[in-house]
Amino acid sequence: LKVSGLLFRRTVVKGAFWALKIWICLIISLIVVPFDSVCGCVSGLIQREDGSMEKELEELRRSRPKPPVGGDFTLSDCFYFSRRGIESIVEDEVTQRFTSEELVSWNLLTRTNNYFQYISLRLTLVYGLGIFVRYCILAPLRITLACIGLSWLVIGTSAVGLLPNWRIKSWLSEWVHVICYRICARGLSAAIRYHNRENKPKKGGICVANHTSPIDIVILCNDGGYAMVGQVHGGLMGVIQRAMVRSCPHIWFERAEMRDRHLVTKRLTDHVNDKTKLPILIFPEGTCVNNTSVMMFKKGSFEIGATIYPVAIKYDPKFGDAFWNSSKYSMVNYLLRMMTSWALVCNVWYLPAMHQQEGEDAVQFANRVKSAIAHQGGLIDLQWDGGLKRAKVKETFKEQEQKKYSSMVVGDDSSSNSDG
Repeated sequence: LKVSGLLFRRTVVKGAFWALKIWICLIISLIVVPFDSVCGCVSGLIQREDGSMEKELEELRRSRPKPPVGGDFTLSDCFYFSRRGIESIVEDEVTQRFTSEELVSWNLLTRTNNYFQYISLRLTLVYGLGIFVRYCILAPLRITLACIGLSWLVIGTSAVGLLPNWRIKSWLSEWVHVICYRICARGLSAAIRYHNRENKPKKGGICVANHTSPIDIVILCNDGGYAMVGQVHGGLMGVIQRAMVRSCPHIWFERAEMRDRHLVTKRLTDHVNDKTKLPILIFPEGTCVNNTSVMMFKKGSFEIGATIYPVAIKYDPKFGDAFWNSSKYSMVNYLLRMMTSWALVCNVWYLPAMHQQEGEDAVQFANRVKSAIAHQGGLIDLQWDGGLKRAKVKETFKEQEQKKYSSMVVGDDSSSNSDG
């Protein structure tokens, strides 16, 4: 009887414990997922409130009753941080920037994360006709144009490289590059609209832009010449790089040289100090983002002290997904997917030149330029590093966030006690 009573009490305790856990999970789920989002009345998985965490926590503390004893801390503080943590797990700000942008309506392409679903026979026939047009008519013409453009680039730059270093050599080099990139742009059926051309980058400066795809180079060089910065490659890419550098002073680094910050900075500084050379084109994010946001800019190009010419690029996803997911598709596979899309439609905004202000360090200058690009292009301004695409969050950053959360609670407690 004693053993049976003990087992019965343990069963009751376990049942009560699990009932309490289920009740807490239900409460958190109601807090995290609003009813409107379940019904499909809002876009996205989670409807987040605007404002900072400090303001939200302050409103939460202001609306709750003050405890009689034990300070200002209550269990609701834990619920708030738990809710924000679960929101980040369900829909964080970083992971979704490295996947294809979801469309509101289907554009008859298999370019989003949703698989094909049968809707009607008429729509299926239209989709099949689109496949025939894109793969059997447009793709061969586009591939032919791309081959012509690349061949012209190699032959033309090699021929210009044989000329002496006169002024006409720089003019011919820029002309050959622009013609080549315009042919390649036609090979992608690119429809580009340039805004505020009076702000185009000038020689002796640095052009910085948000980065969605390697095609960004074709889009920008279609309207003017730039000096490229990158790592030396082998194979076909190496042949193109060697031909380009014969006619134009592009800046190519060996793999070991890329790690030497002083060498990189010196070569960039020497280039911008020569006002006869083309502006340098740099993508400070260091990785491709899906054209919905702008991530953290690396500070290297902002430490030189040169004039910065910001450029915002925004693609229209209705005609084709320009984002290159390098972890999923190779370069050749990505280019074939672009050549079998409907078109490449984008807008390019040239922003006024920006200079580093007095008392402003390189990081602050980079953030100011990034905010201007995000605002002009209608993109989300994020502080996260694009390197998180393949790397883990640093422990130092975790500690900073933990200290930030702690200061919210402790700071409010200290201020409330001082008021009392």
